[in-house]
Amino acid sequence: MTDRSAERGSGSGGIHDGDKDGESETDGSGARKPRSFWKELPLLIGIALLLALLIKTFLVQAFSIPSDSMQDTLQRGDRVLVDKLTPWFGSEPERGEVVVFHDPGGWLDDTQAPEPNVAQRFLSFIGLMPSSEEKDLIKRVIAVGGDTVECKKGEKVQVNGVPLNETDYIYPGNTPCDDKPFGPIDVPKGSIWVMGDHRQNSLDSRYHQELTGNGTVSNDEVVGRAFVVAWPVNRWSLLPVPGTFDQSGLSAAASVASAAAPGALGLAGAVPFVLWRRRRLTRARTAG
Repeated sequence: MTDRSAERGSGSGGIHDGDKDGESETDGSGARKPRSFWKELPLLIGIALLLALLIKTFLVQAFSIPSDSMQDTLQRGDRVLVDKLTPWFGSEPERGEVVVFHDPGGWLDDTQAPEPNVAQRFLSFIGLMPSSEEKDLIKRVIAVGGDTVECKKGEKVQVNGVPLNETDYIYPGNTPCDDKPFGPIDVPKGSIWVMGDHRQNSLDSRYHQELTGNGTVSNDEVVGRAFVVAWPVNRWSLLPVPGTFDQSGLSAAASVASAAAPGALGLAGAVPFVLWRRRRLTRARTAG
């Protein structure tokens, strides 16, 4: 008689335990032994690096502040975290936000940065260290697409005719624009007008009006919003939108302007139709 139990013990269902020579790692009681930590370590490191890369690409990325143009809000050497997730869902920069953006072209000089070593390249690749190869800038959004922005010497910055109270974030002793008055500038749709908080030490939109876009930055160049100072620890703070940008008049003025355009187009389209209808009625009466 055939030993059926021996057949079952030889590996039923084609399922193998995967151990070398068919031997499983078990203790005396028959329970499987846990894997060695050193065997698990490479897998854990690989997963951690993959997660870091995904976070950098789709969620959050660290950037280092290279200059004094955003003082006192940001200091040279600060590390900020930038939200890269919401732009994937169609979110656009808003007034008052601090944003990181790629050089639109002509904003930064061509001075070569020191060549990073292998470790720096690797850390920047996975998002644990800012890249020295990318030409990025950080400024505050003052106006968005559809806005009209201007500033005369001795006066405040105005957006859609509404003056901004910028004392909360402008560098102490600075004026809103006395070093470089501008405007009025009509910001194109899909673009932003940016300025540094240290107005007398910031080469921002005001200084690039001769370039394509009249000093504005396309939303496509925006990496994301800087929302927190993460390093050094004693500098940790959030980067909220200043209250002056919550004035109802800012959005209302822009909304009226944008709402008027479709109305005007509708009126322009209706006029030919009315004239055509009147002409037909006149012809009908004449024929009758």
